Amino acid sequence: MPDTKKFDKFKQSLIDKNERQYGTEVRKKYGNKTVDESNAHLKGLTQEQYDEGERLRLALEETLKAAFVIGDPTGELAQKACDLHRQWLFVFYPKYSKEYHMDLGDMYVADERFRAHYDKIAPGCAEFLCDAINIYCEK
Repeated sequence: MPDTKKFDKFKQSLIDKNERQYGTEVRKKYGNKTVDESNAHLKGLTQEQYDEGERLRLALEETLKAAFVIGDPTGELAQKACDLHRQWLFVFYPKYSKEYHMDLGDMYVADERFRAHYDKIAPGCAEFLCDAINIYCEK
């Protein structure tokens, strides 16, 4: 199977998994059109675009961990982590807005599933990221 076909199958598996885990919830909250557009965007990503998203995610997590150790959400590293987060969002959700970014930060704290993801980096990291995002977006 050619690499492009494998990558297409991989992207579809991500969409299918997300639909199984969160589909009903996100469709109810954001509507079918938004979810369908998001899925279509993911399907349209090239391997290079996806790889850039993964590079940004890893850089975000590394930078966020270092910023969390310092403990200052207004600091240079925390704000760099927020910018990496913004860049990562653009890869997967090109309809970025500051309001959307801040809403995600709030969700990372309020929803245990997302809190657990960021708190794996360090306990309390989800709340730190939320605070840093709010500062970043208020600029």
